[in-house]
Amino acid sequence: MTLPIKKACGLTAALLASVALASAASAQGFDWMAHKGETITFLANNNPVATAILKYKDDFEKKTGITLKVDSYQEQQMRQRLLTVLNAHSDEVDVFMTLPSREGRQFAAAGWYQDLKPYTGDQTVSPDYDFGGLGKALVDAAVFDGTLTGIPLNIEGPLLYYRTDLFEKCGVDAPKSIEDIQKAAEKIKGCSDASNVTPFASRGLKPALPYTFSNFLHNEGGEYMKDGKSALCSDAGKKALSTYANLLKDYGPPGVVNYSFYQLTSLYRAGRAAMSFQSSNEFPSVMEGGERLKDTGIMPLPAGAGGSHPTTIGWAMAVSKYSAHPETAWYFVQWATSPKMQAKLALEGIAPPRAAAAEDADYKAWLAEEPVRQKWQEALQTLASDGTSEVGYPIVQNPESREYIGQAVDDILLGTADVDQACANADQQLNALIERE
Repeated sequence: MTLPIKKACGLTAALLASVALASAASAQGFDWMAHKGETITFLANNNPVATAILKYKDDFEKKTGITLKVDSYQEQQMRQRLLTVLNAHSDEVDVFMTLPSREGRQFAAAGWYQDLKPYTGDQTVSPDYDFGGLGKALVDAAVFDGTLTGIPLNIEGPLLYYRTDLFEKCGVDAPKSIEDIQKAAEKIKGCSDASNVTPFASRGLKPALPYTFSNFLHNEGGEYMKDGKSALCSDAGKKALSTYANLLKDYGPPGVVNYSFYQLTSLYRAGRAAMSFQSSNEFPSVMEGGERLKDTGIMPLPAGAGGSHPTTIGWAMAVSKYSAHPETAWYFVQWATSPKMQAKLALEGIAPPRAAAAEDADYKAWLAEEPVRQKWQEALQTLASDGTSEVGYPIVQNPESREYIGQAVDDILLGTADVDQACANADQQLNALIERE
């Protein structure tokens, strides 16, 4: 079952109100220097969110007197390191970034998260923190069995970035449907003005591609599970698998099975992709250097047979259950997710999970400087209002489920199986996974 962002439920309004009242009552006792001289370790994923936060590392240390040790890795390496540390019940990591939509259920079931709910309502809350100002749906998405596993850092989802100059030169209209993407890619492939350009690029790396594939699945009217079983072999599921895999096979870059966000961003920023379906979170990196500022259009994935259901998720900042300094770690979490910091991060292109940050005068001025920024913000508003957070199967073993989804796509892409065999193989493995729940 998908979880619509606009309809997500969990933490009640009463809880949010009580937290706000408790925070106000305790504000006078708060001291940013309460943990001066202590050291905490942040295991960082070197994506744009962490990169933007760490630009202000010195500000945090000056404000709190806390030393922040940073261990930063590419996303897959970060996940491997995190699993090693948490499985060992080690206190080597105090704070880490987490995707509730991916590993939230699994990590919560293992007891690896520190429950942050108690920290949001006592004397460890800054008077200007405003916990209630965080997007409720994103907060709820981080709650599992009553445990608040993380605090939202951003709101994001995959968007279609496309080269308006190449579309014009090749006589291609902006796509209004998934079918139009295929037609545009075919026309661009045969266009002399785009002879050295990849027509369409998206994630092909097995564990990473469900993030982008899920949008195709939902837009084609598919779902991952029905009546307690895997539904990847439904008509809509097979159509989504075929469409996504064939777009990458026929119009994607060489070696696309190794592509995740880093490769996609580099390709598009260098002007070597006409269309790139990738994270909204990559917007600042895509625009780095300014070469794509004037020739880029941005939109959510166009509708398919099932309508428009954009994937919408967000990173959260979590504290390890095994941290030796959870109170100190919470100071970093609330600093990184505070209204002031999220307003700063918005100017770095990190979409804020706080409505107040989106209304900030400086942010509005930043958007107005470039039309492409406004297109990005408009697309994000669609994600916020219409999105679903289902990426992979809604089970404890969600991360493993993504491997089988990715394998099905890659089998079709590489020609090692047709769509019927690929989805049948995936369904067999996925149903075994579901039965273990």
